Amino acid sequence: MMMYSFRRWWERYGVQCVLMVVVLGSGWYLRQTQGAALLELYNWISRPFHMPPVSPETLVNARILELQGRLVELEQQNQKLRTLIDYAAKQPQPGMTAPVIGRSADDWWHHITLGRGSNHQVREGDVVLGIGGLVGRVVGITPNTSRVLLISDPTSRVGVTISRSRAMGFMRGQDSDRAVIEFFDKVPDVKPGDMVATSAFSQLYPAGLPIGQIESVDLSRSPVPIAIVKLSAPIQNLEWAILYPNDKPDPALELPASTEPAHRSDPNMTGNPPPLPNPMIP
Repeated sequence: MMMYSFRRWWERYGVQCVLMVVVLGSGWYLRQTQGAALLELYNWISRPFHMPPVSPETLVNARILELQGRLVELEQQNQKLRTLIDYAAKQPQPGMTAPVIGRSADDWWHHITLGRGSNHQVREGDVVLGIGGLVGRVVGITPNTSRVLLISDPTSRVGVTISRSRAMGFMRGQDSDRAVIEFFDKVPDVKPGDMVATSAFSQLYPAGLPIGQIESVDLSRSPVPIAIVKLSAPIQNLEWAILYPNDKPDPALELPASTEPAHRSDPNMTGNPPPLPNPMIP
């Protein structure tokens, strides 16, 4: 009777018991081996799809290419620095080279940060040049950095003069390597190809700093004639710059207090172009 009952129970639950034992045993085995069997099974199934192992020669070649890339980059930086130092050495006034250590993509044409600060005797108002000409001026300093307002910034104003004819005006940035000059004369003597430099009327910059070259002129522009100047300094990809102390006198001393400008006022101009008498006219 007992055997008959066991047989009926086995027929009903035997398969489930066997499956349960197999599952529990498999789980225990996987835990003890940390899934090594499944990993081996996966590797065996996926073996036809495996990439061939990387040879030591390939790794060595990759390392060589990396080192060559670094060497080329260092050579380029060294060449740029040597060129800048040679350029600075030819200037009448000694300057201090400084690396560009900060520049925002959203602020590309407005500001740069240089790796020199008050610990290096940098002061607000110092002039910043690159190879080719004027770049901007220092507007903020920390012990080891300087923030520079670029002349390509639309808020920047620079008093300028045409080197050939001495026609004067002021220049404002255009968020590019071009800038706009507005002249004081109704019919200024200016033409494409003329060189542009800072004016003696500028409160912020010494006279005679190179800025760029006239690209086009619009004498019919109202209310004043304008010209487009291509900036000569490579502001768009500047990596090094030269800092010069700015000994420009106090703007209030450039003209007598009683002098009233006959033209519209500008924050960067201290007076009027000729014929007003002024000892600072070039």
